[in-house]
Amino acid sequence: MKGIVEERAVALGNHIAESGDTVRQTAKKYGISKSTVHKDVSSRLEKINPALYNEVKKVLELNKSERHIRGGLATKNKYLHLKQQKTQN
Repeated sequence: MKGIVEERAVALGNHIAESGDTVRQTAKKYGISKSTVHKDVSSRLEKINPALYNEVKKVLELNKSERHIRGGLATKNKYLHLKQQKTQN
């Protein structure tokens, strides 16, 4: 997603607020870097649309508070998958 920076910031903010996606998921969906997404929604959006910024901030804080759980689940699934592969061989 290329174009006017302000429009991109609002589009990314709307997406995160509606879907609850993480910065990483949003970056992947829009084909841009995580740094760009983070810069757009954390600093640019605050100046462009403060109400949307506050919604996005809540979602990002929730994602941040849950990331250790997602990481633990990813590790658990990784080792379960490896264990299943060993038993199949």
